[in-house]
Amino acid sequence: AKRRNMERLTLACGGVPVNSVEDLEVDALGWAGKIREETLGDDKFTFVENVRLGKSCTILIRGPNKHTIDQIKDATRDGLRAAKSAMEDKALVPGAGAFEVAAYRMLMRRKGAVSGRAKLGIEAFANAMLVVPKTLAENSGLDVQESIIKLEEEQERSEEAVGLDLNSGEVFLPAAMGVWDSFTVKKQTLNLSTILATQLLLVDEVMKAGKAMGKQPAQGAEDE
Repeated sequence: AKRRNMERLTLACGGVPVNSVEDLEVDALGWAGKIREETLGDDKFTFVENVRLGKSCTILIRGPNKHTIDQIKDATRDGLRAAKSAMEDKALVPGAGAFEVAAYRMLMRRKGAVSGRAKLGIEAFANAMLVVPKTLAENSGLDVQESIIKLEEEQERSEEAVGLDLNSGEVFLPAAMGVWDSFTVKKQTLNLSTILATQLLLVDEVMKAGKAMGKQPAQGAEDE
């Protein structure tokens, strides 16, 4: 913990870590405008403020009980990770179910370009995409089918990625209202869900094959 704090102070204040007072030099020093110690509850905290670099910081979370603090901590962590992903990806996806409905429409158009049993797979994948907007509508007390139809019709008419306003139940432009989803999260969701579904189907086929193999000796014994 002490080493981590030293590394954080270096990132915040500058300077170079030294092991003894004899090694101190002017070039090794950092800079902070204010350093104070404050007691919160039974613990003492040292606050280093007004630093010049600001490449590291600590977020102090306070609450009336542990449950509230844990909730605030989770929300803070999720927000920071979402911001980090957006900066790394340099891309965002319209939220409020807009992406999923647009993907559903694209897949249904693609369905007409294939033949055979592949049509069933594309249709199943397209219907699975609607789980997100359906869940949003259901959790908001809206009519699920009516909400999905509104989204499809508006996207078909305007050719824009409109989403579902959970307060009014009407369609709106998520990009205009700042409602976004993480590009990385969407990509990983599509990738992992496809892999899991494939693995489950494979296990199902293996179990069916095992049952079929188990029946063959019994039928042979009856023939004898």
